[in-house]
Amino acid sequence: MIIPAFEFNLTIAATGLIIFLSRIVDVSLGTVRTISIVQGRKWMAFWLGFFEVAIWLIVISAVMQRIQATPVLGIFYALGFATGNMVGIKIEGWLALGSIILRVISKDHFHEIADRVREHGFTVTIFHGEGKYSPVAELYIVCRRRDLKEILHTVQEIEPTAFYVTEQVSAVNKIYRPIIPPSTGFLTVFKKK
Repeated sequence: MIIPAFEFNLTIAATGLIIFLSRIVDVSLGTVRTISIVQGRKWMAFWLGFFEVAIWLIVISAVMQRIQATPVLGIFYALGFATGNMVGIKIEGWLALGSIILRVISKDHFHEIADRVREHGFTVTIFHGEGKYSPVAELYIVCRRRDLKEILHTVQEIEPTAFYVTEQVSAVNKIYRPIIPPSTGFLTVFKKK
């Protein structure tokens, strides 16, 4: 039975919702996959691509069979695609994959900033330069993206007017990660001996 284009019932709504949610999943996977490719994460990109295309094939076959009789499914498909882009970007930001270069330009408190950042387990290289009105120091820090907020919080706590800029890193030979304090209390039960 062909449902007229103007009729919108529970079956169409349920099908549309499934298409919408499936598109969010497959486009989100595609967004994270693309970022994984840029960062050189081959196996992650492989598996994300596999599941992305598998979901896409199922969804596109469902839409193509019914699109002429029920054009509203195309709207669900398009909305799922658009929403999937936004969700994928959010997921990637939450995962914070990869490394980043943080350059902090400080006039007054660069030694204090460097010492505090180093206390948290990060490496800092200081370069001295000349600003428009006075000497400045550039603090050069390579860190995991997930650690960026912590470092920026430390910087802004010490020198709120410090200028900073970040850059994506395509390759780095070594990242110093913060030292994890030893487990104490209840967690020591699970430590291997």
